[in-house]
Amino acid sequence: MLKYILKRLGIMIVTLWFIATLTFVLINALPGDPIGAKAKKLPAATEQAIKAKYGLDKPASVRYVNYLGDLVKGDLGQSIQWPGKTVNDMIKAELPASARLGLQAVAIGLIVGLPLGVLAAFRRNHWEDYGVIVLSTLGVSIPGFVLAILLQFAFGGKNGIPTVGWNNSAHPFFAAFKYTLLPSIALAFGGIASNARFMKSSVIDVINQDYILTAKAKGVGKASLVFRHILRNAILPVITMLGPRIAGIITGSLIVEQIFAIPGLGRELLNSINYRDYTVIMSLTVFFAALYVVSLLVVDICYALVDPRIKVTGGAK
Repeated sequence: MLKYILKRLGIMIVTLWFIATLTFVLINALPGDPIGAKAKKLPAATEQAIKAKYGLDKPASVRYVNYLGDLVKGDLGQSIQWPGKTVNDMIKAELPASARLGLQAVAIGLIVGLPLGVLAAFRRNHWEDYGVIVLSTLGVSIPGFVLAILLQFAFGGKNGIPTVGWNNSAHPFFAAFKYTLLPSIALAFGGIASNARFMKSSVIDVINQDYILTAKAKGVGKASLVFRHILRNAILPVITMLGPRIAGIITGSLIVEQIFAIPGLGRELLNSINYRDYTVIMSLTVFFAALYVVSLLVVDICYALVDPRIKVTGGAK
């Protein structure tokens, strides 16, 4: 296990280096710079001093080495748009809001999607099965931001459900549910559909396995057969998607956060793109990539722990 983890960590480091390098190259390939557009009315000496403060007066090769060095030390740099505000401060202040939104969306996706998938598997070719098929089709067809707008229009302001105004630090944990309900549903809809679809396919596959037929022949009770044999094995494919889905929702909710005015990292990244805040764009991109690759490692380890038939070694599983 340890040898496997070390090997995966090496792959993660190379992956993050590649992403950091690609992001740096693409950002620096854009015409102009974030200072020049804002300093047209300033004296040349002042503009040069500002560029020197952020290292923009140095050659690209020097900036690249400094950029990687800061990343290794955990220093994600300072915002150009908001002087004195570091990316580390942004993550510390705004990651909790994005994480809560993402975890709630994943929880809704599991709580609703898994039972629907099981129901569709046991009720094949009945109206329950057809309903799940329709839901799955809608889930992959309707983008989260479109559903967010529809939810705002349909439920916003009704029954005390607000659409804006959430302050993660000001509202108590349980009181904030009314602010996060609609955006969580918008982000969870695709997860509900995919969980139901994968769970249905997995349950059908498990039902047809020889050991299930053997258990039936031995007279295993229906409840025990379903919960101990079928669902326990059918849920494994869903576990493989869980980590990347959590990371994906946390990092991919930027438009939904903007629609609901949620003070999260997604909205911060979108604002940095609008203001051409290169430091924030590069650092948040690497941070999001790190979240994703770490989630893949955690899922691999959890998968091996949940299913004793899988052994994690230095080579293959």
